[in-house]
Amino acid sequence: MEKAEHGWWYNQLFTNWKKFEIIYVLILVALQIVVYLIAPDSWIGMISGVAGTLCLVYGMKGRKISFIFGIIQCLAMTYVAWISHAYGSFAMDIFYVISQPIGWFMWGHDEATKRFSKQTRNLIFAGAFVAWAIGWWILAMVHGQLPYFDSINFVVSFIAQVLYILKYQENWSLWIVVNLANIIYWGILAVQVATGTTHIGTFGAALSQVALQAALLFNSFYATKVWASGEADNEGGAGQG
Repeated sequence: MEKAEHGWWYNQLFTNWKKFEIIYVLILVALQIVVYLIAPDSWIGMISGVAGTLCLVYGMKGRKISFIFGIIQCLAMTYVAWISHAYGSFAMDIFYVISQPIGWFMWGHDEATKRFSKQTRNLIFAGAFVAWAIGWWILAMVHGQLPYFDSINFVVSFIAQVLYILKYQENWSLWIVVNLANIIYWGILAVQVATGTTHIGTFGAALSQVALQAALLFNSFYATKVWASGEADNEGGAGQG
């Protein structure tokens, strides 16, 4: 039993990596650490960045261990979002924490990735746009930070996470939108804190999220290719059972 357990962990963590993937994972993780050394006022932000990077990199590989790193990242990010008054992100991080064990269960029962028809895909993207507008209005009512960007965290991330758990390839297209918006969102907050325009949150916490979202943006583009090629289907079952 112990041998099988060891085999699962080893296969999930270390098997079937391309040289390019190893290099870019090391670079993305190193980026989080460098940002922390530049602005070491939020070690929680650094943990969020490293765990978040590993979460979606392993998600790109279609591996269940992604959800373990996801739990760590979401708990850390919930704190960062709260101190930064990023209420949309805060609400979604609570959902992310809840969704991790659900994703763990779902990925254990269906390893194949799926894809919507063009018509269904267009309806989902249109619905995400309408939901974003409604979320913007709600967050503006509660005086959240930059509600037009934070709403993407509030609603588009929700849709993307559901599709990710269900292994629909379209989730990565939505994550690209979320990552781009978050780079701008946290970049603005970092500048505001650095210039003294706002005293909400910390510079290190905001900067760590910029680095994280940049890493996740790169990973989302690469994951789009991997899932479309069917490589993730073969990765997901490695070492299970």
